[in-house]
Amino acid sequence: MLDDLHIHDFYRDAGRTLLALFLQFPAPATVYVEDIAGPDTPDEFGLHSPRHLACLGAMTWLKQSGYIHFTQLVRQEAVEEASLTHSAFLLLVRRDGDGISNAHRLDQVMRTGSSTQIQELMEHLMHEMARP
Repeated sequence: MLDDLHIHDFYRDAGRTLLALFLQFPAPATVYVEDIAGPDTPDEFGLHSPRHLACLGAMTWLKQSGYIHFTQLVRQEAVEEASLTHSAFLLLVRRDGDGISNAHRLDQVMRTGSSTQIQELMEHLMHEMARP
């Protein structure tokens, strides 16, 4: 069976990044990888853990896929001057039939949901963003 732990980590990292930028919106912010993925313990050569690098990869993917902007990487520690794109902002403020915003749903599932629930919501949000 394929171990998809890295996919669960990706969805958690992506969701936390989007929420962090939503809470700072519209001001650009520096988002530190450790604030999203947790503390890192570089090895004896100063190289970051695979978990840290995967989170940085998720942030880069969010930029390449049109969810966030940032001006530059600060070494492998943070993204600088980061903000939501227009489309991502609209996605997060969109409300369902009960008047609950996607940002609120995402915040709730990040706080109390399982990895599966996070994945399901993130996939739903990504499908919504991809719709014309």
